[in-house]
Amino acid sequence: MSREAMLYERQPEGKVRCNLCSRRCLIPEGGLGVCAARKNVKVKLLTLSYARACSVNVDPIEKKPLFHFNPGSQVLSVSSPFCNFFCRFCCNWIISQQRSTAQTSKMPPESVVNMAKKLHCTGVSYTYTEPTTFFEWAYDTAKLAHECSMFNTFVTNGYLTPEAVDMISPYLDAATVDFKGAGNPIFYKEVMRVPSVEPIYQCLKAMKRNNIHLEVTNLIVPRTGDSEEKLLELARWIIGNLGEDTPMHLLRFFPSADMVEVEETPAASVEKARKICYEAGLRYVYTGNIPCLDGENTRCPNCQELLVERHDFNITKWRLRDNMTCPKCGIKISIKGKYYGLLIARRFYSMLHLFNMRK
Repeated sequence: MSREAMLYERQPEGKVRCNLCSRRCLIPEGGLGVCAARKNVKVKLLTLSYARACSVNVDPIEKKPLFHFNPGSQVLSVSSPFCNFFCRFCCNWIISQQRSTAQTSKMPPESVVNMAKKLHCTGVSYTYTEPTTFFEWAYDTAKLAHECSMFNTFVTNGYLTPEAVDMISPYLDAATVDFKGAGNPIFYKEVMRVPSVEPIYQCLKAMKRNNIHLEVTNLIVPRTGDSEEKLLELARWIIGNLGEDTPMHLLRFFPSADMVEVEETPAASVEKARKICYEAGLRYVYTGNIPCLDGENTRCPNCQELLVERHDFNITKWRLRDNMTCPKCGIKISIKGKYYGLLIARRFYSMLHLFNMRK
């Protein structure tokens, strides 16, 4: 299902320039953008991914990961099979590098929102691949979701242009922006085929200006993407530009796709990275993809009281007051939205993979 794309400009000689992603592809007549999700047809840019779902699941919001946004809520997660990055280690490479809608199901915005309501979800998350590549579908769905009092979240590599951020911001409530290798430019070029890291920082600033709730992840890849110096630089940049209360999630790497020869990240490396981020001044630092006694929990940054216990994306104990303050010292904890409760957090957990629609 194709339709006219948003944010493009006609250029001389029948070319068009796409301004959704920071690659800003100049596409000739009949050509595709780098992501393969956009095509120049008679000097009109078409999106090929509109309403084409390759994966649809019910997830706890904590899986995104979003630990400080409507905790305990459930989201309907949707994706289309394209990406503008080419990460050699991608855990979702089967769908992100599919570059075709052959194995998808038609799912217009109304169907997404109706399914979310039917499954008692309180929001929709655009995830698994890169939502920039199915921006128009996400935009229309997010607008409709807001009309139905649902929130919207992106899980993104952060390569949206500032124009794209401004366009989606009235309907985008939260975003998880995923770094790999702490934003090392060499790592991005050699392992992910991404020409520059700078647009990610500009995207984050634009999201911050638009009051979108932000959480940042960083995948720690042994040998090539585990620089402690770069991690410290990233932590300091986040503090200086997004604020010390921005949650940071440090993710353990597991061999995947074209990097099966690289070992999984040692647990000690993840814990050391967490220490580096705390010492830099970040107040909420979490670990992911790793069994850890405290890495998923939220502690008060002032008195270290244990406030939220989590296990495998589920909240198991909640000790914050109703106004999101610490019960011991009373300081405000930077959690946005409301707490949805323990029972809801578990209700659909067994259904996470019932709605794969890659057929």
